[in-house]
Amino acid sequence: MTDLADFAARLTALTDGRASTPRVKDGVMTLALEVGGLSTEQRDGLAAAIREGGLTVPGVTDVRIAQTAERQATAPRPALRILAVASGKGGVGKSTLSANLAVALHRLGIKVGLVDADIYGPSQAKLMASEDQKPVARDKKLVPVTGVAGIPMLSMAHLVEPGKALAWRGPMVGNALTQLIDAEWGDTQLLVVDMPPGTGDIQLTMVQKHKPAGAVIVSTPQDLALIDATRAVSLFNQAGVPMVGLVENMAGYACPHCGEMSDPFGQGGAESTAGDLAMPFLGRIPLAIDIRRRSDAGDPPAAGEGAHAEAFHAIAQKVADWLNRAA
Repeated sequence: MTDLADFAARLTALTDGRASTPRVKDGVMTLALEVGGLSTEQRDGLAAAIREGGLTVPGVTDVRIAQTAERQATAPRPALRILAVASGKGGVGKSTLSANLAVALHRLGIKVGLVDADIYGPSQAKLMASEDQKPVARDKKLVPVTGVAGIPMLSMAHLVEPGKALAWRGPMVGNALTQLIDAEWGDTQLLVVDMPPGTGDIQLTMVQKHKPAGAVIVSTPQDLALIDATRAVSLFNQAGVPMVGLVENMAGYACPHCGEMSDPFGQGGAESTAGDLAMPFLGRIPLAIDIRRRSDAGDPPAAGEGAHAEAFHAIAQKVADWLNRAA
């Protein structure tokens, strides 16, 4: 089952912005669907998909769709802004942060999309419970699939066989990234891009061609990770991409038996490095088995409540504030 807000969010991706906001009264859901330019088969298929989804909303017993021949006048779509989440190093939890940051920003009312730019090792499909979905193409553009909380998203994991290795050279990787970013994102305002580790072809394509509005850097507190995080900062600085801030991940571990805190990766290193680099420190995410379990299950902690959700939401609020100031 899905609630009305989640269904309304999914409608945008499903209909490419052709559907109005659904309303429910006395068990009947009503909405308008602009079908200009669509074939009869396309109209019928889209209407059937909307009805099927609408009937999953609690309390809805009937779905009525008014089809219009001309697209309703709407406000101009906002310019799509890109937020790059990078680390410079693998294994620091960047993908987990990207997924939870997207969910937390969505809960703040921002229309967020998510791109998994790790072409060789995509993980967002699992983190966002969308592994069984395949995007379709419309007018030579990919139409995103739907992840947790109705967030539109794209990953190479949606396009290739599970477990299949991609042996692609740089130009092919750059073209794949462009296909993901230049998809049909509808009225999405912000695209969170989960960058792969390193400072190679994908990173250069991102900063040179797609011009992120800002970058969030993720690191564990240990010196080795911070060295690579500093390299990532340097790359974005050279390209003129503003730094939103630095996040310290795996920051402290609470023993589930006695509650004693320990710091297997050190303490405070990322905050200290942020100060050295004159960039904002956005906050800490603990090393917690609950975060790992929920991530593996496609249930991002930021979609729920509790201390771990609050940690992600505090970071998301700082990111949202930065984006508002930079607008």
